[in-house]
Amino acid sequence: QVQLAEFGGGLVQPGGSLNLSCTASGFTFSWYDLRWYRQVPGRPSELVAEITLVKKNYADSVKGRFIVSRDNAKSTMFLQMNMLKPDDTADYYCSVTVAGQAYRGQGTQVIVSS
Repeated sequence: QVQLAEFGGGLVQPGGSLNLSCTASGFTFSWYDLRWYRQVPGRPSELVAEITLVKKNYADSVKGRFIVSRDNAKSTMFLQMNMLKPDDTADYYCSVTVAGQAYRGQGTQVIVSS
């Protein structure tokens, strides 16, 4: 059974940093592309970052500020978020597609506010 769980959200001041993590189980972690999304209530989800086996991709809104990484030995993906802005406030969740089925975690809330 595929399971994903996000950690590391919280309240941070503008300009601050947070490091989110996503732990996974139920599939061979190192084989799959992984994604971070964020969602604000009432708005569609936004793909923030993607890490494949060979490259990393970022939304224009976070490029140069966020860094996605993975530790295959620990079945964990990370999202280092720097220079945070109020517009980064959202629920962040990780996602993987296994055998054509998309899975996501419960999400972790990030609030950027002074």
